Amino acid sequence: MSEYRPSGITANRQTRDLTITWNDGHVSCYSFSLLRHACPCAECRGGHDKMGSQPDPNVFWMADEDTPATRLRNLEAVGTYALTIEWEDGHHYGIYNWNYLRALCPCTDCRPGVDHAG
Repeated sequence: MSEYRPSGITANRQTRDLTITWNDGHVSCYSFSLLRHACPCAECRGGHDKMGSQPDPNVFWMADEDTPATRLRNLEAVGTYALTIEWEDGHHYGIYNWNYLRALCPCTDCRPGVDHAG
């Protein structure tokens, strides 16, 4: 298992994105919509039997939205291994560990053929 760790994390409510600079120098930029669509909690994934370490590939094709469900209210570290996000609609159950977030990176290096620019 890779030991991806962030060296910097920035959430920008105006541009509605989260940027992570990783310990290997890679930079991942996630729209808030992508993060919400990829929420790793049991409720969003459709039950415990559908939980996994990889994001559902369909999240990369979902539309960008600006709703309370995709507006960041709060971002918190979970120990030294993850983030949890509270959304304006009150949802706050997903724990996004570093390996999951790295697997979710939408950049062209990590996901050739995926245009998640909006």
